[in-house]
Amino acid sequence: MAMAMAVVTVAALAALAWAAFTPVTFASREETFEIPKGTWARRMAGNKVEILPSRVFLTLGIRDVLLLKNMDDVPQIFGPTLMMPGQSFRLPFEVASSYQFACTAHASGQMTVVVVEQPDTPWRRLAWRTRKILRTVA
Repeated sequence: MAMAMAVVTVAALAALAWAAFTPVTFASREETFEIPKGTWARRMAGNKVEILPSRVFLTLGIRDVLLLKNMDDVPQIFGPTLMMPGQSFRLPFEVASSYQFACTAHASGQMTVVVVEQPDTPWRRLAWRTRKILRTVA
């Protein structure tokens, strides 16, 4: 029993060390969201269509470019930009903050983009990874 507990403790400490000391990287700095074809028609038919999250989380230096693709049959508005069918819109962020945008792809008409600082220390990387896991589970 004591040996099993020691193995579990060592494994947990190794996981924490990995999460704290391994740099956060992704293959691309873009966080991509697609507005599927037929979204507007389903919404006009009275269906509750939630295709984009109400809050998008980005991280400076890691994933700090929001890429929206309008695959729907009608134009969509995001912030001051009108995206025609088939168009994409790239929005890079350089300052950590919370941004509000008008968004016709949302039933509420709004979307929030939360941009956080790059996790550049072991504690920040551990906190960043923990928040990411908690958002995924919730």
